[in-house]
Amino acid sequence: MITPTMPEQPSITAALETEHAAIYAYGVIAAFASPTRSGQVRADVAAHRAMRDALADSLTSAGATPPRAAAGYATPFPVIDPVSAAQLAAQTEFDVSVAWRGVVENGTTAETRAFATDALAAAAVRSALWRSALGMDPWTLAFPGQP
Repeated sequence: MITPTMPEQPSITAALETEHAAIYAYGVIAAFASPTRSGQVRADVAAHRAMRDALADSLTSAGATPPRAAAGYATPFPVIDPVSAAQLAAQTEFDVSVAWRGVVENGTTAETRAFATDALAAAAVRSALWRSALGMDPWTLAFPGQP
């Protein structure tokens, strides 16, 4: 757990909001994903839940009020089958990478930057796994989180 400084709190808050959205997205993904991907879906949503909890605790310890999840989120495209579910997973991990890159860029302490770099790397790995499942080439992005 990190204790974000005041200048870091907006980007940490944005990362938490993105983690909330990712958890929601994985609910949609789980409904349509191929059964062969169920283990990956479970692992990914567990990672996002753990990060959500860590960020909420970090903001609380810094005296900030963590944002609550919205009642629902719009998906960027209709999810109707296993392919579109995998596409949503890849897009979700890209969005999470963008949020974590923002924390890296706005981190004022080595502790926060290291924590955010680890989170960015984890999202990049999850993204690569989904991109691989979709047959995308390349599987990885040169600069994860670059919008």
